[in-house]
Amino acid sequence: MLIDKLKKAFGAQREQLKSEFDRVLPFGEYISDRWEKAAFLGFGEQSSIYDSALVLGEVKVGKSCWIGPFVLLDGSGGGLHIGDHCDIAAGVQIYTHDTVDRVLYGKEISKASVTIGNHCYIGPNVVISKGVTIGDHVVIGANSFVNCDIPTHSKAYGTPIKIEARTDA
Repeated sequence: MLIDKLKKAFGAQREQLKSEFDRVLPFGEYISDRWEKAAFLGFGEQSSIYDSALVLGEVKVGKSCWIGPFVLLDGSGGGLHIGDHCDIAAGVQIYTHDTVDRVLYGKEISKASVTIGNHCYIGPNVVISKGVTIGDHVVIGANSFVNCDIPTHSKAYGTPIKIEARTDA
């Protein structure tokens, strides 16, 4: 039966990954290739994106980027552009729209594009709201809420976001 063959193949892959890297992943990660998914989505050379990541709308990603597991890339509200050499850690959510004005006032859905520059690190579980521009060589700390622009050579962290110039740049 097909299901039995899949279970056997999955079990073998899981055992190999556990012994080599001491990790266990969701089923989809064993049967999909992160680099093939990135190429299918039109991302730049040598970029990868986990199977568990969700991509909506117009999303452009540069070369040599790593998009981690359980990430949400929402380009449905005006486009999302991520530059080259960026790491987007697990659980990050990037939005280009929200429905606040629609719910509160019966207005249209609010939309605005998001741009992330080159050589950026977006830490785990960060939320980036619509309309934000993040410069080059920026580090965003884990669990931060980014609702304003972040200049080049900065580090930002917290909720609300605090911005500091990077001294290691």
